[in-house]
Amino acid sequence: MSKLTATASPADNGTRLDRYLSEQFADLSRSRAKALVKEGAVTANGALADDPKAPVRPGMTYEIDMPPPVPATPEPEDIPLDVLFEDEHLILVNKPAGMAVHPAPGSWQGTLVNALLHHCKGELPGIGGVERPGIVHRIDKNTTGVLAVAKTEAAHAGLSKLFKKHDIERTYRAITRGAPRPLVGTVDMAIARSTADRKKMAVVRDEESEVGRHAVTHYKALETFGELDKGTGLPAAALMECRLETGRTHQIRVHMAHIGAPLIGDPTYARYRGIKAYGSGEAFIAATTLARKFDRQALHAASLGFVHPVTGEDIFAEAPLPEDMAELLVALRAM
Repeated sequence: MSKLTATASPADNGTRLDRYLSEQFADLSRSRAKALVKEGAVTANGALADDPKAPVRPGMTYEIDMPPPVPATPEPEDIPLDVLFEDEHLILVNKPAGMAVHPAPGSWQGTLVNALLHHCKGELPGIGGVERPGIVHRIDKNTTGVLAVAKTEAAHAGLSKLFKKHDIERTYRAITRGAPRPLVGTVDMAIARSTADRKKMAVVRDEESEVGRHAVTHYKALETFGELDKGTGLPAAALMECRLETGRTHQIRVHMAHIGAPLIGDPTYARYRGIKAYGSGEAFIAATTLARKFDRQALHAASLGFVHPVTGEDIFAEAPLPEDMAELLVALRAM
């Protein structure tokens, strides 16, 4: 059990105890400080200080008996990780398709958390008193790409604040059935749980409705492929860049489907498999067959940029397009 000690100065006079402690120790959030006070882990000049609201007095020495982190419930697993950036506070990884972020029914093992617990063994001082990585944002099990994870409580709190304020640059690549019109634009429509299917999300069409959460996706077509029908000039498929202003569940998948360009392979929001296209020949058949057999949403978190919440340095990480999406692009370009 380690000890943290701080002596209050005149400038600290009257500050709430839990706030004072969180300000003195960077790895201690206010909620964690409050919990430690209530648990009887804090003393003031040797006497128990168990009221988180108690005012701090100058000259008083406050000591915290920090309990060891509680072992995490998920078990560490030796799963290789594609690490894009790592320091003592953060780790950014390129998550593969098929890997869930958190253990959950149907995916109790083989998750990113299991892999991180092994990779960061001995480096996690505890978030909320639990030895675990701090997951601040997620991407779907079958979406690939960059994910940032906190290793310390200070980084966890800082990352959470950045995401809440939308001070994160997130770029995605998606391959769509057809292409939106116009090819560059913004979808600004709230997203809520579907009333028809509770497993799905849906846009809220009534702008006056208070249901749903504000969601904004900026998109542009980087490439278009083939022709939907002879003479129409409409693309059969497109490679899209999507930049998130907000981060709602299934946001890109829902927004792109709403504007008529669902992601190829999306089992939830694409009504048909593959693409509809006009053409013939071996390359055409190969491309349309590959699109039809694509077995996950063609979505990749390509880059993530933000100011490091602890060191203040600019962090930017990119993940190359996964092999299955790269192969699909090659086939579509030859169509």
